[in-house]
Amino acid sequence: MTQIENIRQEFPELGEQVYGKALVYLDNAATSQRPLSVIRKWTEMSEKYNANLHRAVHRIADLATSAYESTRDAVQKYLNAEFREEIIFTSGATASLNLVAFSFGEAFVREGDEIIVGEAEHHSNIVPWQLLCERKKAILKVLPIDDSGHLRVDLLPGLLTPKTKLVCVAHISNVLGLLNPVKEIVNICHSNNCAVLVDGAQGIVHERVDVRDLGCDFYAFSGHKVYAAPGTGVLYGRRALLEQMPPYMGGGEMIGTVRWSGSTWAPLPQKFEAGTQNIAGTPTLRPALEMAEALRNEAVEAETNAIKELILNKLQSDPRIRLYGVPDAPEEKIPLFAFSVEHVHHEDLALILDKMGIAVRSGQMCAEPLMDRYGVTGMLRVSFAPYNTVQEAEYFIASLDRAIKMLEG
Repeated sequence: MTQIENIRQEFPELGEQVYGKALVYLDNAATSQRPLSVIRKWTEMSEKYNANLHRAVHRIADLATSAYESTRDAVQKYLNAEFREEIIFTSGATASLNLVAFSFGEAFVREGDEIIVGEAEHHSNIVPWQLLCERKKAILKVLPIDDSGHLRVDLLPGLLTPKTKLVCVAHISNVLGLLNPVKEIVNICHSNNCAVLVDGAQGIVHERVDVRDLGCDFYAFSGHKVYAAPGTGVLYGRRALLEQMPPYMGGGEMIGTVRWSGSTWAPLPQKFEAGTQNIAGTPTLRPALEMAEALRNEAVEAETNAIKELILNKLQSDPRIRLYGVPDAPEEKIPLFAFSVEHVHHEDLALILDKMGIAVRSGQMCAEPLMDRYGVTGMLRVSFAPYNTVQEAEYFIASLDRAIKMLEG
């Protein structure tokens, strides 16, 4: 049994069938499959350690709290954050981004100030900043992309002014699959006294993330895209900024004292973790990130690179297909491909591929402004994970050709 086959044994859903055909799961950018280690951790927490965190002194609560807090240490180490207090647990990247939009906005953004957002962003990295700008009477600016999908970083210095407080970009676009030059963006912004937030929903899966090396001020990601339980997420924030930011939500555990005359806040990270947290889910981040690390090995990377080369060559050489997110060099592209087919609707293609056992994504990919940029109503997206195989990629290409011919005929 090959190493890839061994890995696939750890992901039970990959052995399922759809319409009598073996499942080929190519919607990983939306939600990854979960390994047995994650499933077992969730089950263990649910069966044995179901108690509120931090509050009670009884044994079960102590064990639940220990599992939760040791996960924070694991995430800190994985991201190479300087302090454990810089790791905030949330319900996902969306919650993390909204937290920053509110709390950073309250602390640092005033009327007339500016926020810059990349043109290819997910709605979760657009709408919170729109709401902030409406609330604070601030100005939202857009850092454009070129036709191939690359951020026009050359235009960034001209967009920055003394009033620019924050630049928000994806580490990797969930539509274009292109790695953005985050370190370059951070250097430009920091030289202009401007903070940088990185949406790492795709980056955490495909890159070794070192927040100190990147230099970013905030980094957000969801657990469900990197093999963990749904409803889990992380916000890394630089401690000096987090300490100046007010809480996002009020409630239990985020307080120091509560009086009718006013309240004080708990220290980091509890200040941003109001209410009962995800008792069973958050501890799954630890085995999930262990799996992500284990999948970064020579054999898996060789398979992933072979898949990427195959799909990229096939899609670019097919005159019927328009590919979005065309790399200048192979290393700046992850195995994620969004495209459209002339005179064929993306949803019709997705439905036919589903009947062939292939799970893909169709639609706007939560990036409507990007669809407008390319003049389309939607796209088809295939996104591979390290547990996918070259054989699955070949089957997808053959099935796509068959589906296009059926719809054209």
